Amino acid sequence: MPHASTPASPALTAQIVQRLREIVGDDAVTDHAALNADKDWPLRDPYWVPGDDTYAPSVAVHPADTAQIQAILKLAGETGIPVWTHSQGRNNGYGGPSPRVGGSISISLRRMNRILEIDEDLAYAVVEPGVRWFDLYDELRARGSRLMLSIPDLGWGSVIGNSLDNGVTYLPYGADFMAPTGMEVVLADGTLLRTGMGAMPDNPTWHLYKRGVGPALDPLFTQSNLGIVVKMGVWLAPRPETYAPLKMTLARDEDLAQAVDVLRELRLRNQLRGVPCLYSTLMAATMTGVPEVIRRSEEGMVPEEEIDEIAVRTGLGRWYLRAAVWGTSAEVDVQLAQIRAAWASIPGSTLTVEGRYTPEEYEGIESISNRITVGVPNLDAIRYKGEGFGHIGIAPLVPLEGSRVMRVVETVRATTEERTGLNYKAGVMLLNERTCAVVSAINFDPRQADETRAAYETARALVHELAALGYSEYRSHLDFMQEVADFMSWNDHAYRRFVERIKDAVDPAGILSPGRYGIWPARDR
Repeated sequence: MPHASTPASPALTAQIVQRLREIVGDDAVTDHAALNADKDWPLRDPYWVPGDDTYAPSVAVHPADTAQIQAILKLAGETGIPVWTHSQGRNNGYGGPSPRVGGSISISLRRMNRILEIDEDLAYAVVEPGVRWFDLYDELRARGSRLMLSIPDLGWGSVIGNSLDNGVTYLPYGADFMAPTGMEVVLADGTLLRTGMGAMPDNPTWHLYKRGVGPALDPLFTQSNLGIVVKMGVWLAPRPETYAPLKMTLARDEDLAQAVDVLRELRLRNQLRGVPCLYSTLMAATMTGVPEVIRRSEEGMVPEEEIDEIAVRTGLGRWYLRAAVWGTSAEVDVQLAQIRAAWASIPGSTLTVEGRYTPEEYEGIESISNRITVGVPNLDAIRYKGEGFGHIGIAPLVPLEGSRVMRVVETVRATTEERTGLNYKAGVMLLNERTCAVVSAINFDPRQADETRAAYETARALVHELAALGYSEYRSHLDFMQEVADFMSWNDHAYRRFVERIKDAVDPAGILSPGRYGIWPARDR
């Protein structure tokens, strides 16, 4: 490992390290030996093969402002040593903060954590990349704001970082990644660029309008290595008068196909908003916090009859749908009636309204799932995980058709269970009205080198199997980014060739995150 070839990074000398210290300060440089010093917040992938430095940076630097980033990039350009940028480095399961090219300088943006603006009337915020979901939420509450934000499952990640890897959030602005808007970017030569209407000095619609005049550039900086985003707008929403979280279940595993079709029609008719998620029984136990089931699923294969028993005993069913409705009391009544009627068409299904809450009651909600779908960040989804827990995410995009989703689920289930000896765990995330991501977790003990390697080989095998069915991941772990990119091969890799031309133009020295999502500079091809 890794399978794809990895170019060597130029050696980092003591003189270069000293220059980095002069740029950011002695206390803002972490040397190679200390990358794992903080076990709760490592500066390299916590789930990678123990003792393997393939994806380890040579050093991590922690700039505090844009000027320091510009100085670091100038140094990288002079020396030819590549940099790899991360915001919080919490993208565990996909490589965390580790670089694709070992020996790179890791630029950690954790210290750039200012909330620059919150506009109550137009409902948006402007943040730096070190701002976590916790931070923005706390600031809104401290101000007594009427606004809320769409959040992911874990509150410790970066608002910008999650957006730049197409990470999912679950409230209405989470659908189709609607929340991010308007970026400020440092290019490889140190130039500052503002996207969209930000190209016009002091244009007040910079964070309000998602296009500009001419080509829209914001998407060029997601899952790319064309610049470093140092500022971004994020849309917020007024807290609704009424919030009603829903617990919806399926009695049989094979009912998933019908459920997907029912949900598609609800979404197309705008009767179910946000990003609803279907979870298999054992994954649902993790997402809702059922510790005895979580521990049981990590011990070894749980037989189907026992899963049936767990599904009934916990009330999670064979598939559990996390969803919610938001609005005035009257609007919630209408939506609930529409959803209830559609869901009832599935034999044996259940729908429970788990309360009706006003904004003053959000903080007191106990359920993990119900806090997430009302924008209260937390870490409860990993509360019951021990030190021996690691995972890799496999997440193909699939048309929102029951038969297609069921085939992908069955394919991933068969390979995962055969290769790992553990049960398949999955979530089906409805990213919009027509597409879902079938997110599957491959669990392993990252303290065991052989078990870890086997897990990555299973993930790689699934990438190939799913590509054979015509499906691609929507995000990828470092270790098989290249293979995921290789499958995007239409017209002799016309897409890759076009992006490479952009890369060569804006980063001719090839210093920005070489190899990210299969985009290499000319020197490394």
